[in-house]
Amino acid sequence: MVDNEARIGSDPSLLLVDDDEPFLRRLERAMEKRGFAVEGAQSVAEGIAKATARPPAYAVIDLRLQDGNGLDVVERLREKRPDARIVVLTGYGAIATAVAAVKIGATDYLSKPADANDITTALLNREERLPPPPENPMSADRVRWEHIQRVFELCDRNVSETARRLSMHRRTLQRILAKRSPR
Repeated sequence: MVDNEARIGSDPSLLLVDDDEPFLRRLERAMEKRGFAVEGAQSVAEGIAKATARPPAYAVIDLRLQDGNGLDVVERLREKRPDARIVVLTGYGAIATAVAAVKIGATDYLSKPADANDITTALLNREERLPPPPENPMSADRVRWEHIQRVFELCDRNVSETARRLSMHRRTLQRILAKRSPR
């Protein structure tokens, strides 16, 4: 733990924003053991309020919360503290949302399930080099699904417009969107 404390720096403040209370509490305890001064929030409104009142040096923010989009918290925190290290965490991993998160200021993007070690590594990683290529590249089905998700997000989640742009029948698109992402 001394190694992490040295890497954290002089300001160990960490904001965790997730609406899954059991996960939030477990992550709070795990991050406190690693040397962070943790503050939790369970909604976009609570996360924005805490990020505005006391902008933390680090943040882990869930993308989809019950009262809105976690990217709103990322934007507010980036305004208040440009040097903050922010990791966006989500169970809905898609390339389009990862790109959106990084564009507005997230340092990294992790898909759930991510454990405290993965999150700590993402928060403390200061190296700007590219990660190694994946051992298991995406399947063709996954690449297709990611492309559909990206176009769907670009069309503001409008099924009819997305189907038109993809030259696909609307009902076929609805069936694809209703399924879980392929591996």
